[in-house]
Amino acid sequence: MTARFNAVGLVVSDMAASVSFYRRLGFAFPEGAETAPHAEADVPGGIRLLLDTEESVRSFHPGWRPPAGGGRHSLALLCDRPEEVDELYDELVGAGHRGELKPWDAVWGQRYAVVHDPDGNGVDLFAPLAAAQ
Repeated sequence: MTARFNAVGLVVSDMAASVSFYRRLGFAFPEGAETAPHAEADVPGGIRLLLDTEESVRSFHPGWRPPAGGGRHSLALLCDRPEEVDELYDELVGAGHRGELKPWDAVWGQRYAVVHDPDGNGVDLFAPLAAAQ
């Protein structure tokens, strides 16, 4: 038997807000996902993004509590162009989401920014800087 990486799951406090946030980033959640206790979006490459409400998790794990303090994970999304990092960051912050790091040219050769989803999970936006620099 071989285990294969298949999905990333996030526990969310507000499914509608989370579905809306991730749709802005291109995740194709099905219609009606906003009111479901569990939602999935397929991602190219065979991976899925899974969202479960806190209530859904407590239905099978009654003692579960949301973690306190800062997160230890983030999702990283590759953008096609450095300008797209700025555009997505501005769109998300303009929609009321918290920006953690404004777009900047990182020393490792990427345009990079971090914004938080509705539950405070970091979402890294990045694109390679032009090779001609």
